[in-house]
Parts: sequence; C-alpha cells; structure tokens
Amino acid sequence: MCGICGIVSVGRDPLPPGSRETVKAMCDAIVHRGPDDEGYYNDGRVALGMRRLSIIDLETGRQPISNEDGSVVTVFNGEIFNFPELRRELEDSGHRFATRSDTEVIVHLYEELGEEFVTRLNGMFAVAVWDTKERKLVLVRDRMGIKPLHILRWQDRLYFASEIKALLPTGFPREIDFEALSQYFTFEYIPAPRTIFKSVEKLLPAQMMTIRDGHVGARFYWDVPYGREGTAGRSEEDIAAELWSRLRESVRRRLISDVPLGVFLSGGIDSSAVTALMADVSTTGVKSYSIGFTEKSFNELPRARRVAEAFGTEHTEFTVDSGLARDLVPELMAFLDEPLADASVVPTFLISRLARKHVTVALAGDGGDELFAGYDTHKAFKVARLYRKVPRFIRRGFVAPVVRSLPAARKRLSFEFKAKKFVSGAEFPPELSDIVWWGAYTPEEKARLLSPDFQAAAAGDPFAPVRFHGARSPARDALDRICYLDLKLYLQDGLLVKVDRMSMANSLEIRTPFLDYTFVEFAASIPSRMKLKGFSSKHILKRALKGRVPGEILTLPKIGFDIPLGVWIRNELRDFVRSVLSPEGLSRHGFFDRSYVERILNEHMAGRHNHRQLLWPLIIFQFWHDRYLKGGA
Repeated sequence: MCGICGIVSVGRDPLPPGSRETVKAMCDAIVHRGPDDEGYYNDGRVALGMRRLSIIDLETGRQPISNEDGSVVTVFNGEIFNFPELRRELEDSGHRFATRSDTEVIVHLYEELGEEFVTRLNGMFAVAVWDTKERKLVLVRDRMGIKPLHILRWQDRLYFASEIKALLPTGFPREIDFEALSQYFTFEYIPAPRTIFKSVEKLLPAQMMTIRDGHVGARFYWDVPYGREGTAGRSEEDIAAELWSRLRESVRRRLISDVPLGVFLSGGIDSSAVTALMADVSTTGVKSYSIGFTEKSFNELPRARRVAEAFGTEHTEFTVDSGLARDLVPELMAFLDEPLADASVVPTFLISRLARKHVTVALAGDGGDELFAGYDTHKAFKVARLYRKVPRFIRRGFVAPVVRSLPAARKRLSFEFKAKKFVSGAEFPPELSDIVWWGAYTPEEKARLLSPDFQAAAAGDPFAPVRFHGARSPARDALDRICYLDLKLYLQDGLLVKVDRMSMANSLEIRTPFLDYTFVEFAASIPSRMKLKGFSSKHILKRALKGRVPGEILTLPKIGFDIPLGVWIRNELRDFVRSVLSPEGLSRHGFFDRSYVERILNEHMAGRHNHRQLLWPLIIFQFWHDRYLKGGA
C-alpha cells in the first residue's frame, strides 16, 4: 500500500533535467499515504516515484521493482490478494524473484502476458508499468475503483498521481471545471473522469491507459457482468450457501499481511458479516472499532457492541461530538483535494485514526448495499413505479404540495425527510430518480443556487455521468440497472473516495471483501427479486447470514454511517456555519445567489426546514475554494 506518481514525455523531447526533483516534490505531497519508505526511477523518458506503507514483505518489498533484466519497471499502490498463486505459476515458468512482495508479481506477469497481465490480478490497485523495450507506459486501475489514479496532460508531458495534491507541484493552471462543479451539487461528489480542475482527470475503474511514442490510448478490460443469469433455476438455499462460502474466501484472502489487522464494525449487516468471518477464519484474535454519537437515532454503538460480544472481539469505540466536526473540517479538506459533501468523512477519519493506534490494516463492509439492494432508494424505486400510475394532476397538484408543507423533523430519516426526498425525484425517469434521491440539489434547486454567469459556464447535462454509465450497462433488469449505477457512481466516486482519503490520511489500509471482483460477479448473477424481496432489502444476504450473526442484526432498521448534521448546524455549529457562508465569503467567487443561500440558511436555523443536505455541500466547497484557489495550497 502506498502512493504513486510519475511523469512521461508525450512529445519528441526527453524529460527536462528537473523531472527528478518534480517527482520528489510530488511524493512529498502524499507522504501520509506511505510514511515508511520512498523510491524513484528515471531514465530520461519516464520518471516514477512512490511512498510506501509497509504491509507485505517489510524488509525487501521496496519500490520501484523491476524484472530480472530491468526491462520492466513498476510502481504500485494497493494489494494483490492472489499473488501467492501467481508467484508459484511464474516460478514454474522460469521467473526468478528477488523479494516476497506482491509488487514483483506484476513485472513478471507483464513479461508473460503484456497488457493482459491485469486480467489475472485479484486485488485493489493502481499500477504504473514502464516497458523500456517498447518505451511504453501502462497505467491501470482496479476493477471496482478502490484505489485512485489521477492524470494531468500538460506541456507535452503526462503526469499521474494517487492524489491531486501530488500534481500541484507541477504548477499546472488551477482552473475550475464548471461542469464538474455543477455535477458536484447534483451528486455531492464529482463523477469520474472529471475532477474539479479542468486539466486533471481520473482514470476510470477497470480502465487501462497506455502512452507510447506520443500516443495516448485508453480501454476498459472488465465490467460488472449483470445480465448473466448464472444462478437461474437454483434455490435460494443453494445460492445463500454459495454466497456465504464465496464471502468467506474473500475475507480469507484479505487477511494476508505482515502487520496487525482489524475491522470496522458498525453493527450493520455488512460489517457484522465481515466480523463473523474474520473471527471464523483468523488464527489470531479480531480487533474491532466502532464510532457512535450522543444523538440516539444516529448511534449504532449498542448494535456493534452486541456483535463484538458475540464473536469475542477486542472491541474499541469512540463517541463523536459536534465540536470535533467543526475542528476537523479544515484538516480534512487538506486530504480531500476536491469537494466531497459526504458528511460521514468526519466519522470515517476518526475511526481510521482510532484503528491506526493499534493496526495498520482494517477490513470494512463497503459494497454490500450496492450489490444486494440495501438502500432505501431501492425500495423507493419500487414505490415510484406505483406512484407514477397515479394521475399527474393529483401527484403534482395535491400530493407534492402537501408533502412539501410538512414541518421539518429533527429525527434522522424521519417520514418528513423521506417523503420530501421521494416526491423531489419520483417524477424523473427511474435511473435519474435514484440520483435525485441520493443527491443534494434537484435541477430546480440548483437553478436557484447558481448565479446566471455560473449557469452559462456550466451549461452541460448535469446527468451526463448517469447517461454515460447507463449506455454501458449490460443489465436488462430494471433494479439491476439501478444497482449497476450505484456501483459506478455513488460507490466508486463517493464512498470509496471517502474511505481511501480518510484512511490514508491516517496511513491506514482498508480492505473490502464485498468488492472482490469474483464475489461481485457472483452477486451480479443473482436475480434482483432475491435481493429486494417485496420491500425486504438484502434478502439473500440475510438468508446467508441467518444463524451466523446475532438475529436482531438482520431485523433492525438500517441506520447508516452518518452524523447528526442538521441538528449540529442549528445549534453547536451555528456561528461556524454562518461564518463560512457569510456574504463576504460567497462574494469571493460569485458562483452562488447570495440571497438564496441566506434564505435556506435562515430557514434551517429557524427550524422551518431541514436544509442540511443543501448547506453542507456549500460549506465544503467554500473550504475547498479558500484552501486550493484563494490560499494557493
């Protein structure tokens, strides 16, 4: 696990003399990703750098690593979980290894298979391979997008890095991509391949980019195989048994490490399943970590404690208060690089910091909701099908006005909150409804927020990322298509970004057993009716877990990893929020209608409406703007 970066010439000229120093500065910007070691390679056409967090082969696994004759060189961020099997195959083919690391498998596998090497890797990774004979650089990202990779094309050179901050030493122009910023207020994150900066892009998950003789090409090597009915005709009992067996194997693979491991335990179904399997497979005790809140409707600590007791874990927990959130926001923005409005970055950072005091690696349950239709939006998808059959004049003339007039409730995920969210998105086509239900601003709200000049500069389709992934989706089933989009957007560009940045800010590696690509392929083959059965979500996963985790965990309502932001904004964070969203602060760029921002802020403070989902993206953007543009960080 580490951070990687590099430069390759895409013109006729070699790299300038200062390239070595530039790569060193790029590495210095991401030292938190790899505090244990650093390494460099430069041959005049390419310069590579890495910062290492030692997980496997602590003594000899230094990067960059090359093959026997030095013709293939790699730097790599992540873990290859099937590297022991691959190593045995390669040794049988005559390859000689100088280390015990998973990184060295990559160079020998590239020798054997060329660009197809990536199809044999099971893991989470961002890889750069330099082929000295062909003078070709290969950049590739793992299938699910667990590990990040950013690309900058500037001045006849292509730069790459694990985080955007590592590209800042190049001095590229920090111009905002206004379409990306507009998408941020729709999605609460910026979907790949865009970033907040015009010049920088994200390599997409399961995408390979090759740079050779000035030509840059890109292709996809995999996709989530919805539409293959590999489990058709099989009983639920049979499928549930295989599901448990495959998840067990995925957890077993992710226990490979030369350093201590733990688990993030929320008390929900997914993290409980991972904890149960760790306790079953691990030959040492399991260390579990949980975060809670004083506000009861947000607090999952009692559930987590119940699971920890059931499996005898060494359990550690921490309670978050609003003061921590206020103090952490400026610190967290240093690690985000671009706006991300998921307020759970705060507890994710804190649980990572808590775990890092004891372990270097932690397993987590991310991916279970997307694979097994576990979100309320999946239930809303079914309800909306019925709702759309109600005559339009009743929906728009009666139901919607009544729902919008409901008084604001302070309880998390109240009926009022869910009802308002539902009617805001139900009139859209199903695939867009899902995004509106998830996101911050509807198109109408965003039109009120953005200034006329901003709207003119960001005139593109705000739902373009949905249409892009929707056009590529192999899913035929309607719910499968929604789950596919959740994987391609919310999970990959929101949740996994949050987890990567907040864990690596604490030099902690997170592993996600649900996102083993072989497990994902199996989950995609299960009919959607077994995932959302009636209005019972995660039906087949719950069946697989029955008798294996405490029974109440399978029946309690989902809470989710969130913070009591609306209450905090109205009370403890009141002065803090008013300062951040002051007219003077908003005037620094002029992107927003200040009267609209003042109105929603006053309505929220007075308790007339719960606008926390509208206010938080604004707060995060203001912090980002002041740090990266006004402050020139």
